[in-house]
Amino acid sequence: MILNYIWIAFFLVTFLVAVVKLIVFQDLSIFPAIVDALLEMAKVGFEISLWLTGVISLWMGIMKIGERGGVIRLFAWLIGPLFKRIFPEIPAGHPAIGSILMNFSANMLGLDNAATPLGLKAMNQLQELNPQKDTATNAQIMFLVLNTSGLTIIPVSVMTIREQMGAADSSDVFLPIILATFFSSMVGLLFTAFRQKIRMWDPILLAYLGGGTLFIFSFIFYLQQMPTDQLQTFSSVTSNFILFSIIIFFIVMAVWNKVNVYEAFIDGAKDGFQTAIKIIPYLIAMLVAIGVFRACGALDLIIEWFATLFSYFGMDTTFTKALPTAFMKPLSGTGARGMMVEIINSEGVDSFAGRLSSIMQGSTETTLYVVVVYFGAVNIKKTRYAVSFGLLADLAGIIAAIIMGYLFFGAQT
Repeated sequence: MILNYIWIAFFLVTFLVAVVKLIVFQDLSIFPAIVDALLEMAKVGFEISLWLTGVISLWMGIMKIGERGGVIRLFAWLIGPLFKRIFPEIPAGHPAIGSILMNFSANMLGLDNAATPLGLKAMNQLQELNPQKDTATNAQIMFLVLNTSGLTIIPVSVMTIREQMGAADSSDVFLPIILATFFSSMVGLLFTAFRQKIRMWDPILLAYLGGGTLFIFSFIFYLQQMPTDQLQTFSSVTSNFILFSIIIFFIVMAVWNKVNVYEAFIDGAKDGFQTAIKIIPYLIAMLVAIGVFRACGALDLIIEWFATLFSYFGMDTTFTKALPTAFMKPLSGTGARGMMVEIINSEGVDSFAGRLSSIMQGSTETTLYVVVVYFGAVNIKKTRYAVSFGLLADLAGIIAAIIMGYLFFGAQT
């Protein structure tokens, strides 16, 4: 429903702005420019979708190897003690714990098709413990906020789009995305835990959160000592090393557990192909809407307004060109992806705005979409503070994305 309103609004606003330009400013080129943008973005959307089909099939095949090889179970074992403490209302041994762990593990591995059913299963199991069926429990809110914080290890679609659009190194945003999404998740977790009066001084909880935070800040401090050009090289080498190491780890785990690696890859690739085919109409729909919105000049006016606002406070305003992705992200993943593609297409894939919009796309999840799907599935009407805390995590992720963008790439255009 939200996506429907957004799509209609883009076209209606475009038409109104174009009519004003034609009548008031005698701009005879406005409608030809809009139609050209409409056709051009449809072409761009299809070309990206073709590239996505191959790469998503590749990564879904790799993910299936990891899934069958026990990687998700390993992640569940590693983070199990943490989750038992941030979900204190769930009885020990309740099946909801396992579903939550599997959902988060699948999300971190980028297994969208596996994560959503597991998430819905977890929400239904949590609903069984809910004494007030129309009101979200603390456990359900914590689960949703952590989902919307968007913690992921492999941002496949972001890197794929960058590769297809000619990036010198499509994985150069890998480390910035991981760092940005860490802060998004931590803010969502800490604020929700504070609101729910969870014992944050628990030694195991402190070990997980404190250890993770110390490592991240130490890593950022180390990165700050490097010149920007050296940092980009380090990011590129490290990112690609980590990505290929993950593939090797998945294969080794699968071999250890006597999994037929080739068949697992084929099964996952088939799922990836089906997923990619489903993406095509949605991506084209959003790209053409965003394309005509920019062609009429409305998007540029919004960017200029924010640039003026931030320049008033003496801030560098280069980042404002990427803000449309940030605004769209809480509403629609497809819309945000389309906005990222439009920014890359207009500003350049290796421009600061192009890279920053990519980091923003990978740093958070679609809060309002997740709320509608997960709470709607169990008929919860009173969401309490779930939406506000989810959006707060989104805001933290966007701010962290901007900081990481400047840290890794400076403000070159």
